[in-house]
Order: sequence, then structure tokens, then C-alpha cells
Amino acid sequence: MNKKSVFGPDYRLGILGAGQLGKMLAIAAADWHLPVRALDQSGDFPAGPYCAQFTEGNFNDPDAVYAFGKALDVLTIEIEHVAIDALFRLEAEGVAVHPRPGALAVIKDKGLQKQFWARHGLPTASFRLYDDGDAVRQALDAGQIHFPFVQKSRTEGYDGRGVAVIRSQADWNKIMDTPCVVEDLVPIQKELAVIVSRNTAGEVAAFPAVEMTFHPEANLVEFLLCPARIPAEVEQAAEALALRAIEAFDICGLLAVELFWTTAGELLINEVAPRPHNSGHHTINSCYTSQFEQHLRGILGLPLGSTHMTSPSVMLNLLGEPGHSGPAHYEGIGECLAMEGVKIHLYGKAQTKPFRKMGHVTVLDADLDRAMAKAREVQGRLKVKVKGGKVKVEK
Repeated sequence: MNKKSVFGPDYRLGILGAGQLGKMLAIAAADWHLPVRALDQSGDFPAGPYCAQFTEGNFNDPDAVYAFGKALDVLTIEIEHVAIDALFRLEAEGVAVHPRPGALAVIKDKGLQKQFWARHGLPTASFRLYDDGDAVRQALDAGQIHFPFVQKSRTEGYDGRGVAVIRSQADWNKIMDTPCVVEDLVPIQKELAVIVSRNTAGEVAAFPAVEMTFHPEANLVEFLLCPARIPAEVEQAAEALALRAIEAFDICGLLAVELFWTTAGELLINEVAPRPHNSGHHTINSCYTSQFEQHLRGILGLPLGSTHMTSPSVMLNLLGEPGHSGPAHYEGIGECLAMEGVKIHLYGKAQTKPFRKMGHVTVLDADLDRAMAKAREVQGRLKVKVKGGKVKVEK
């Protein structure tokens, strides 16, 4: 175990990635005056201004990742798609890498992730693995799989990309030509998520389950409600299942566990992310400990913080408006800032494009229904468009 004090002047914490998650991690670390270093392609990315040291480089380049990581005490990620071989090398040389590379190698491949659930007896939708789109079509012709089903790219899927819902023969051309997982399209009551945490001493904690609704076009979370509107026994079962998942992976930091609550009353693991996650952004304003602080506590070997809610909340993603690509302009922001309980978080991305995540808004209220009504009002008022009102139509 590294005996250097986390709060000493020479402690070195690094993040692979400098997007909005890296930014919010750096802000959380600033409460403890803990300098953060980041590696990404440009210091203009959201985390850039909030890092004590920024290294320009590609987190998919093994040499760049190794050179960045070898001088660190602890290295973590804000995205799964990084140079995994370099992480194994750094771990072997004594750098604390969280999540551990062995677990990350499984999680970043949805096919391996599915096989992991099956090996560990953790519930998930029935699935098959295919090498490409032609293999999926052949399996359909042979009657091995049936409509409707969900096809997921095994790697590189992110923010709704790499997922296709194939409902009938009419969707034949939507089948992706990539190594993939094909799952049964299960009947769902609600989509839930539970963020759990674990520190280096093995202490674990779960945040309250959240309920997610999705944007019909972008396949991104549109609203997130906490607490989820589910029976207490489903809440308890969801938290217990998420804790089983993080302990099975034997990782430190966070694990965001997305779940299906089916019409038959089952809880099925959809997929996981071993890092701060969109489904936990509300915790910044509505819990004693934010998910970002909790991730730091976990990877730095500190006691985990309380996950109790201080207020019900609704979180909405602030997405770029359809048809708008160019310099970002925030319309209606003043009106929303004047509303009680509305907390606006902008990510600092200079350019907007359709459905790009530009920020999020958390609405707090003692009554969840009132919070939801106010969130819908914010959604109607706060728009990310092109500066000057110029519209470039995306083809």
C-alpha cells in the first residue's frame, strides 16, 4: 500500500480523459486542494481549466498513457475506451490503477461483460454473440434469433451510439456490421440505475436507485428521477444486486449499474460503467456526498461518504438542439437561474451539435412531482443553439 499522504503536497492523481466527467472530478478534488492531472487531446476540453497539469495526448495511445501514468500515485479514468495494455504495464510497475485493468478489459467489451454476468450467476437478458452483421442476418434466416431484439456493438458504444433496436424485417438495414451482442427485447416497466462504491479496504455503499426516461431520438437519458418510483423491496433488491456486481469485479471507486425492471417483476443487469456516470449527476446537489467525491474516496483509500439524499431531485440532460451546429449559445438560461431549486451545470463545450451533451440541470424539491413539473418547464425554456441564431442543417 502506498504510504504517501493523499493530502500531502507531492501526491499525484491522474485521469485519462478531460471531458465533463473529468471536470467534475477535478472540481470535487479541489475541495481537498488535491491537484489533478489529466491526459487528453486538447487543453480546451471541459476539464482542462480545472487541472493542475494537463498533458496533450491520446488516451488510446499505449505510449502516451504509459508516459503519463508512470509518474503518478493513482490513475483513474472517465471513459472505458483507453489503452488497456498500458494500464496493465503500469499496474505491474506499482501504479495504483482504478478500476483495475483486468476488470476494465471485461467491462469495455459488452460481450465479455455479458459472459461475466452468466459466470457469476448475476441476472441479465438472454444473449448471443456474433462476429458481424452478416452473422446476425444468417441467424435470423436460420430461426436462431427472432424479432424483436436489441443489437449492441461489443466495443466503442457510448452515449446511445452502438445500439440498434431491430423490431421487424423493416429494420433489416439497421443491423450493424460489427462484432456484437444480440439480446432479447425484454418487456420493461422501468429502467433503473444504482451507483455503488467500494474503497481499497473493501467498504461498500450504494446511492439510492434512480429512474431513467430516454429521449426518443437520441437514445440518451432525458429525465432522471430520484428517488425512483418503485416499491421499497425493489429498491432494496436493486441496491443489493449492484453491490454484488462491484464485489464480483473487485474494483475500487464507482460502478454505475443500469438495470431493467421487467413487467414480470425481474431485475436484470443491462450494462455497467466503472466510473462516474450520467445517472449520478444529481448527487452533486441532492446527496450528502456526490458521486465524484465518492469515486475519489474509493480510489484514494479514504472512508466512503454518506449516500443519503438531502432532497428529491430530477435531473435533465442539456442537449444541443436539432439542426444547430456551431458556437454554443444558451437561450433562456437567465429565466431558469431565477427558478428556485434549479441548479445548472454547463460543461464548457464551445461547439454545439444536435443532441450533444452540453450540460445538465438538477431540480430540487421536497415533492418529486413538483420537481418533475419544474424540470419540464426548464426543458422548454433552456435551449442550446448556435450563437447568433444561425442554423446549420445537419444532413
